[in-house]
Amino acid sequence: MENKPQPQKVEDDTVVSLDYILFVDGKEIESSQQTGPIQFIQGIGSVIPGLENELYDMTVGDEKHLNIKAIDAYGALDYEAIIDVPKNEFPADVPLNTGTEIEIENQEGESYIAIISEVTNEKVVLDFNHPLAGKDLVFDIKVVGLRAASQEELEHGHAHNTAG
Repeated sequence: MENKPQPQKVEDDTVVSLDYILFVDGKEIESSQQTGPIQFIQGIGSVIPGLENELYDMTVGDEKHLNIKAIDAYGALDYEAIIDVPKNEFPADVPLNTGTEIEIENQEGESYIAIISEVTNEKVVLDFNHPLAGKDLVFDIKVVGLRAASQEELEHGHAHNTAG
């Protein structure tokens, strides 16, 4: 295994370890304080484009406050991804509560995640958008580690959980 030089700044094919706090509509909704830093390979689309673009040339210890528009995060809300399904098409054991996440399989056997956004006597409204679609995101970030991605990580398309 070749020994790659330790990267000094965030660039493509670098494993970035990042502490973050994510705010939506002024409320903290996620933080690495509970889970530890996230690790990902820069430049392969592992994180939202707006975040990835802001990371280039940052070094270990650098911090930023970012305002990422929805279009550079999870995209605009796609109204065609919100569908009405007759309530009687759901099995009795499926909890039909607003906010419930359910997995739906199409006729080809592909699975999709939907959120129940409304329930009436006649229908259930399913939203297949990402829960953060249409939302502007605010991040407080800090780069806490950088290392060269291994050939295996690059082939697999994700960082492996190793120290660094």
